[in-house]
Amino acid sequence: MSKSKSKSKKNIETITKTSEYQFKEKRSLFIGQAFPVQHRKEAELILTEIRKRYYDATHNCYAYRFIDEEEYKYSDDGEPNGTAGIRILNAIKHFNLSNILIISTRYYGGTKLGVGPLGKAYYNSAFGAIEKATIVTKVNYSKILINFGYDFISDVHHFISTYKVQSINNLFTQNPQIECLIKPEYFQKLVDELTLVSSGKIEIKILEDDIYF
Repeated sequence: MSKSKSKSKKNIETITKTSEYQFKEKRSLFIGQAFPVQHRKEAELILTEIRKRYYDATHNCYAYRFIDEEEYKYSDDGEPNGTAGIRILNAIKHFNLSNILIISTRYYGGTKLGVGPLGKAYYNSAFGAIEKATIVTKVNYSKILINFGYDFISDVHHFISTYKVQSINNLFTQNPQIECLIKPEYFQKLVDELTLVSSGKIEIKILEDDIYF
C-alpha cells in the first residue's frame, strides 16, 4: 500500500556550476556571476560572501529564482529603481532558468550611464554570465521507500526496472527495503503493480517530493 500520493511537477532548466562575465561600460566595471542554488538560505549565504569579497564595490545587485516561478527576489542595491535587479531577473527569465542566483557587482568609473544604458549594462552582465554557464535540464523525481518481504524481491526489482527508478539504495534492515527515485507520473503505476502482485503486502511510501536529478 502507499502512504501518500506523488504529485507531478515540470522539469527545470538550470545551471551546473558558477560562471562569471566581466566588462567595462564608460569605465564602470561590471562583474556578473551566476550560481546554482537550491533554496533561499543558500542564496543569502552566497550574497553575504560576495558582499564581503567585493566590500569596496559601489553596488552588488542581484536576482534569484527558484522552481516555483513565483519564488524570486531581486535588489537594485542603491541603483535607480528598475535599472538593476529587475533587469537581472529578466535575463534569468529570458533563458527560463530556475534554482539560480545572479549577482552583478559594479565598480563606478566616474561617468554616469543614464537610466537606459545602466539597465542595459546590468542586463548584459547577467546575460553574459548565463551564456558562460552550462545549462542543463533536471528531471523531477520523488524519493520513495519500498518495504517488502523476501518472497517479493524478484517482483520488486522487476517493476522498479520497468519504471526506470534512479539512485537505488538497498537498505540492510530486518526486512528488505529499497530507497530510490521515481518520476511522479510513474509512482501510482508502481504502487498498483506491487500491490497487485503482493496482495497489498508491499508497502511504498514517499519520503520527499520535488527532487531534481
